[in-house]
Amino acid sequence: MDRRLIWFCALLAPVLGWSLLGPHDYFTWLLEVAPVLVGVPVALATQRRFPLSTLLLVLLWWHAVVLIVGGHYTYARVPLGDWMQHWFGWSRNNYDKIGHFAQGFVPAILVREVLLRTSPLGDRGDGRASRWLPFLAGSVCLAFSAFYELVEWRVAVASGAAADDFLGTQGDEWDTQSDMAWALVGAGCALMLLARWHDRSLGKRPQPGLAQPKR
Repeated sequence: MDRRLIWFCALLAPVLGWSLLGPHDYFTWLLEVAPVLVGVPVALATQRRFPLSTLLLVLLWWHAVVLIVGGHYTYARVPLGDWMQHWFGWSRNNYDKIGHFAQGFVPAILVREVLLRTSPLGDRGDGRASRWLPFLAGSVCLAFSAFYELVEWRVAVASGAAADDFLGTQGDEWDTQSDMAWALVGAGCALMLLARWHDRSLGKRPQPGLAQPKR
């Protein structure tokens, strides 16, 4: 197994174990942590055929921690959000906005990596990535965020009051729209700030059976 993935799992396991001990609500915990429970096995199963860059693994670890902490407390009750509410005089706990920012920030690099390594967008003929790459990566992130909001809606309809903590709207009628906006902002920030770093991270990591991204 890739040593980086061993470290990834070793550092994530204690956080996941802590989160599982006495969460606010086990149903909400499962809903919030489900992407981690699905994503980690997928990464392990595909590591030989599609090893991820080190930068992406670090970002995925951070995103997993954000989800796990939100699952333990529920997003509206995370202490960090309460502290920020007090410090900045906000009217609500905004930890969920960190989660939705991460929902765009991290998947943007994931989508960018997949497109660079599996599509013609990695080379426009002059050694640089296609100018369509950031637009398409950002669009995928926004589409995923919208899809996630639809999933939340269906879970709420099916579960009734049991899904209130999963929705985490805290009485904000524009919560869904602002969640998607934060995901789009996160994607834009990642694509603008991390593109060159991501290219270097990909260049240092041999990709078996796949062409290297051209810059």
